[in-house]
Amino acid sequence: MRYAFVGLGHRAQMYVDALLGEWRDAGTIVALCDLNRTRMDYYVERIGQEVPCFAPDEFDKVLELADAVIVTTVDATHARYVCAALDAGRDVIVEKPLTVDAEGCAAIAAAAERSSGKLIVTFNYRYSPRNSAVRRLLMEGAIGEVTSVHFEWTLDTIHGADYFRRWHRQRASSGGLLVHKSTHHFDLVNWWLGAAPELVFAQTDLRFYGAANARERGVEERPERGQGAPGLGSDPFILDISADPRLKRLYLDAEHEDGYVRDQDVFGEGIDIDDNMSVLVRYTNRAILTYSLHAHAPWEGYRVAFNGTAGRLELDVVEREWTPPHAAIDPSAAAKEHATGSSERLLLRRHWSEPEEIAIESGAGGHGGGDRLLLNDVFRGPDGDPLARQAGYRDGIRSVLTGVAATLSARTGAPVHLSDHGTRVG
Repeated sequence: MRYAFVGLGHRAQMYVDALLGEWRDAGTIVALCDLNRTRMDYYVERIGQEVPCFAPDEFDKVLELADAVIVTTVDATHARYVCAALDAGRDVIVEKPLTVDAEGCAAIAAAAERSSGKLIVTFNYRYSPRNSAVRRLLMEGAIGEVTSVHFEWTLDTIHGADYFRRWHRQRASSGGLLVHKSTHHFDLVNWWLGAAPELVFAQTDLRFYGAANARERGVEERPERGQGAPGLGSDPFILDISADPRLKRLYLDAEHEDGYVRDQDVFGEGIDIDDNMSVLVRYTNRAILTYSLHAHAPWEGYRVAFNGTAGRLELDVVEREWTPPHAAIDPSAAAKEHATGSSERLLLRRHWSEPEEIAIESGAGGHGGGDRLLLNDVFRGPDGDPLARQAGYRDGIRSVLTGVAATLSARTGAPVHLSDHGTRVG
């Protein structure tokens, strides 16, 4: 296979490295496309040989060279590239979220239906062994029919804060965290339950990040960005982008081309996404979800509990037990893999039985080996996976539209209906 990349930021590296390493026999990288030549040059250097580089308005030339396109651009631009590639008959591998709004979902659905190409949405959380174990137990009927789910996700002041430094802080680019981040979580629930969302109600607010919240807490003067800031090296909310060689090359050294600032102040002006979100969802199988996302917690992880007609299943995950104050100053301190205090526990509570702790097998690499399993599915195929972890465009649409419906509900104060098995708003 001949692979092309569009969008050469941080997220592209996992796929580039896969094709240079363990999956090098799956295909070759034949083209790069980005609005920033400095970022493309970084990846050309990483690839180790000359690769044709193109600007976004030359995407048709990219398609002429490729059999498949890997899309890791800003979320709001996904639909443009996905539809163009599908219409050219190319396979598409796209980072979550599939897109950011109902219009983009409709356009991608139409393109996918008329195309000979295949679309894969890379939901790596499906492949995490703990999440796969949950899917397996529910499929086996370990707790009978699921009646309700409680799902709490906390982002700490390392990971959560970073969304408020980057382009994600603007809803027009990311759809907000209920689309960009929660699409992972909504997809997990859809997949775990084998059902689709049909009714959504939500309440959201921006309570911690942003200039207005900082002023309310008595914080007056803040730097617009990290580089050159008086607090660089001491303020835990100021990212020292120059301390990480890769971030420096991809963003700081590339600013002169497109003006994108990667280390904006999390308490600055112009933030229009929320940091506290609560959502209620009803599914086609009558299960009810209560979900919350909190983006300024002192720890990172999630808790999910399934109530069923034959018992209860509980998964508790601590990805980072606490947030070191120097993490933004030293980005290497932000790594979650094998962080001190990290843990996972899966507990099965059947009616009239003692609780049973379920062993979780874990592999090497990100997300307990899940990233490696995902990449194998992407580049070699799922090979009859009984858990059906590979996600297509309908899965991507359902997860996006749950977030879109939640955002609409929070704005209007009214519940929002989804139709056609969760693939349309209203």
